[in-house]
Amino acid sequence: MQYPLTLTFKTIALHPQIAVTDATGALVLYVRQKAFKLREAVTVFGDREMTRPLVTISADRVIDFRATYRFVATDGTVHGAIRREGMRALWRSRFEVTGADGGVTFRIQEDNPWTKVLDGLLGEIPVLGALTGYLFHPSYTLARPDGAPALRLTKQPAFWEGRFLLEEIENVPPEEEVLAVLSVLMMTLLERARG
Repeated sequence: MQYPLTLTFKTIALHPQIAVTDATGALVLYVRQKAFKLREAVTVFGDREMTRPLVTISADRVIDFRATYRFVATDGTVHGAIRREGMRALWRSRFEVTGADGGVTFRIQEDNPWTKVLDGLLGEIPVLGALTGYLFHPSYTLARPDGAPALRLTKQPAFWEGRFLLEEIENVPPEEEVLAVLSVLMMTLLERARG
């Protein structure tokens, strides 16, 4: 993949949709999340027409704060999973990403929790709430278990849509790249639902 990757989604939509494009503007992944499901299940496609399913992301339990979301390719290959890190994640969003073997491959952490707090507070004010997309830009770092940063996801200024930029800090091997991008994608869906 050619970095930076751009994740875009409409802020007002019944069914959340995320398009992931690379530095050249080519579509890499496309997701259309089903609304009102008790047990989360998301299909990742290789095209906007949703004719080429690539990966299914499914929760291991019904509506739970600490659910584990597994990434399974259409051929049955397990890429890994992502899970929110319990009570510590109430203040600062934290996720644990495990590989196919179950070992921790990455950790995702929100860089500055105050950004989310201010965005949430000002977002409730009628006129000012529409402008928070230009004012606050939360960022998340995807790091190795030893703390070495690998990728950074940063919200970009946008009006009527969510736009995030995924930048490579350290070279991520191709066998881990799919897991990293799927993890960031699912984390974005979860954080969007959280507020």
